[in-house]
Amino acid sequence: MLEIIDLAFHYGSLRVLGGIAASVHRGKILCIAGPNGAGKTTLIRCLTGIIKPSKGSIVIDGADVLRMKRRELATHVGYVPQHRPTGFPMTVFETVMMGRRPHVAWRPSARDMERAADVLRELNLEEYAMKDVDRLSGGQAQKMMLARALAQEPSFLVLDEPTSSLDLCCQLEVMETVGELVRSGRMGAVVAMHDLNLAARFADEILLLKDGGVFAKGKPGELIAPETIREVYRVDADVRMENGQPWVQPLRCIR
Repeated sequence: MLEIIDLAFHYGSLRVLGGIAASVHRGKILCIAGPNGAGKTTLIRCLTGIIKPSKGSIVIDGADVLRMKRRELATHVGYVPQHRPTGFPMTVFETVMMGRRPHVAWRPSARDMERAADVLRELNLEEYAMKDVDRLSGGQAQKMMLARALAQEPSFLVLDEPTSSLDLCCQLEVMETVGELVRSGRMGAVVAMHDLNLAARFADEILLLKDGGVFAKGKPGELIAPETIREVYRVDADVRMENGQPWVQPLRCIR
């Protein structure tokens, strides 16, 4: 289990996050939602060790993440950022192999090469293995970054807005891939995203942030409601149930 316990983060005297508490088990997806400036990316950066919280703790299977060295943390958490690396003459296979760095003593072993190949095969990226990273489409690049994270063999995936800038088909493909990986029970996932309809479809629980704090958390069908959207996003919306899941139609901004 990954636990976030009373987490806070400050830039100097400015509080960005405070009192954040949540947990997610293997086989489950926790979605972090909220408007711009709510603290989603800051929380993701705390979970991945990019920045250190001012207060609180992050615990994975009883081990304190804040006490781990970066290499050890990478064996527990696989990070998928919003944007792919650019400007480097690397192939897809070389990029995915970077995910093996936490396990490599000196040089990649046959096991490392095999694991990278397995991940590419699992995500149907084999045909792009020798393709230059800068020549990938947005959807292909996002799946490559997911493959790099999987090559780490983590307990949990942490994804920062993985569907941003993707077309509708690619959004579904990426989230369906994440869902299949998580439902296999191999890992859990924490996903920051803006799209409440995608969150409702794929998340087991939503952590809704506002002004750096927890506004609400719960199952999508319980949490996504017109009054909640109005309060958090300043938007009037129609919410109805479709196939047992809430579906949000924004109507107008509240000025």
